[in-house]
Amino acid sequence: MKKLSIALIFILGVTLFSCDNSGNKKLSTDVVTNNKTAGGEYDESVGPRFKFEETEHDFGKIIQGEVVSYSFAFTNTGGSDLLINKVSTSCGCTVSKYPKKPVKPGEKSTIDVTFNSNHKKGHQNKSITIMANTEPNKTILRIKTRVMMPERN
Repeated sequence: MKKLSIALIFILGVTLFSCDNSGNKKLSTDVVTNNKTAGGEYDESVGPRFKFEETEHDFGKIIQGEVVSYSFAFTNTGGSDLLINKVSTSCGCTVSKYPKKPVKPGEKSTIDVTFNSNHKKGHQNKSITIMANTEPNKTILRIKTRVMMPERN
């Protein structure tokens, strides 16, 4: 019982001292934009928005070992800067290149994707997940191809 009392006092003490708000730092309103109305609806005129020319690309048939690339073009059709936080791919055989600087409203840019078919065969479907300050914050692009074995002489 004594150990339980000591543990509870310790937890209470840690909780009270960890909530020190004396060092409160205020965040500039230039950094934070709330794109949702009080009703929970997204205001497209305020927040950034992706508009891709296409979200899927088919490379068709390629020979095993080929490296192919495609640029997914997009425009920020929203009302504030679009910031891409992270782009991840579903496989190590696919890499991406994306803008690290903010994309201003009305500006165009690209997400460049490269697929290496080395050691692959048959139908391949890969996804590219973009995390950004958009609503929703996740956008998925897709590439597909059919990897053919090289002809043997």
